[in-house]
Amino acid sequence: MNACWLSDARKIPDEVMNYLRRLAVRAVEKRGHSPELIAAIFGISRSSLYEWLRRYRAYGEAALDTRTAPGALRVITRGMEGWLRKTVLRSTPVDHGYDTVLWTRKTLVELLERRFGVRVAESTVGLHLRALDLNPQQPGYRTRERNRAQVAAFLAVKFPKIQRLAERTGADIAFEDEAGVGVRTRAGRTWRARGGNANPPRWKKAWMARNSSPSSSACFGIARAP
Repeated sequence: MNACWLSDARKIPDEVMNYLRRLAVRAVEKRGHSPELIAAIFGISRSSLYEWLRRYRAYGEAALDTRTAPGALRVITRGMEGWLRKTVLRSTPVDHGYDTVLWTRKTLVELLERRFGVRVAESTVGLHLRALDLNPQQPGYRTRERNRAQVAAFLAVKFPKIQRLAERTGADIAFEDEAGVGVRTRAGRTWRARGGNANPPRWKKAWMARNSSPSSSACFGIARAP
């Protein structure tokens, strides 16, 4: 027996406490001892023992078992959790009217209230997302059109031919570089499946191209992507 049980009955395990209640109640009901005597022997208050007797007489021996508090009702139901996971993995905030492709807890709180009429804290949404095996990740932005095999082939075969042609004709080799400039928010993290890639989907952007060579000035151009 743990010594701390003698000073604080709240620390007694439920299984042990259930047994003690039965012993105390049977001592009164079956053996005819007074509640005051049994309360003194067991080191419990008389009010506690009378409560045990009341429950036993009204509902039987099973009523002497420790009752677990029911706790608060779920605000985010299982169905809402399924919607959360599907929304995060199969869409972006842009699909719901936001000007960003990054999922945040604040955005999901607003969508839950808009769709289901429930208002919860951002921390609550975060707990449910993690329970759904989702976590915040830093997006890895990269050019989707880049083909490593084609780049290697160009450097090994095609570019040497261009160099030789330029040497024979006395021509300069000009290089063109381009960059996509998105208009939506892309700084920060987004929620994705744990262990997966947090690559955001493509969205419309403007392209800026630069053409330059060693003997000429740079030329710039801007065009909207189709």
